Amino acid sequence: MGWFEALILGLVQGLTEFLPISSSAHVRTVAALSGWGDPGAAFTAVTQIGTELAVILYFGPKIGRILRAWFFSLYRPDWRRDPDARLGWLIIVGSLPIVVLGLLLQDEIDRAFRDLRITATTLIVFGLILLFADRTAKQQRTLDQLNVPHGLAYGFAQALALIPGVSRSGGTTSAGLLMGYTRSEAAEYSFLLAVPAVFGSGLYKLTDIGKNGENAQWGPTILATLVAFGVGYLVIAWLMAYIKKRSFVPFVIYRVVLGVVLFGLVFGGVLDPDAGPAGG
Repeated sequence: MGWFEALILGLVQGLTEFLPISSSAHVRTVAALSGWGDPGAAFTAVTQIGTELAVILYFGPKIGRILRAWFFSLYRPDWRRDPDARLGWLIIVGSLPIVVLGLLLQDEIDRAFRDLRITATTLIVFGLILLFADRTAKQQRTLDQLNVPHGLAYGFAQALALIPGVSRSGGTTSAGLLMGYTRSEAAEYSFLLAVPAVFGSGLYKLTDIGKNGENAQWGPTILATLVAFGVGYLVIAWLMAYIKKRSFVPFVIYRVVLGVVLFGLVFGGVLDPDAGPAGG
């Protein structure tokens, strides 16, 4: 992987991580269309650390309150009813599914799930699920009403994003809307829930950079991570303002169109579903 390739893929990661259109699908597709081959699951996991640092910066005060209240709740019973302490515990609960499934399905994540035909399918299917959720949601609940069953439901939706094309933010936001949460509350919890999962995955994959056939090397990966951080912060700020007044329909249309185009490129022989340009 060269420096220019890393710069472009870092931009793609930052632009798409928080939009419900799947950053892993875009990194995978852009690399394939450019003839660069698959950058690898490790590259995706590590560059996502950059975007999650953007979440920590944007939601810093709230994350600080959650950590403080959760810590006090460990040994002070009076803090266990604090909304921020409850949210801290529910983020832990919601993180369990992706930890378990991530470890159990590690080989599939690194290989089988990166098939471009699967990516195209999940882009379309989960785009339509997001449309249904956005159109039928009651949007009455706030995060103060979050409970353990809902936290686990969010967690399983997040775990689906192990498959490129699902979208971490799209899957968890769809789950939140279907459970009756507002767009902004569902998106906010989606961002907060992703922090431990993404950092855990990124740190776990650090040792794979430059090894085991991975295309990415350390220098370019660091550049891509820094670029993803800066761009990701701007995207969070824009999206949180956007969803307070508008729906997810434009993102659904984009997902479906991209999925159809990707199918056309694969079955038309332009792209190899397992690598990049057909015949390459």
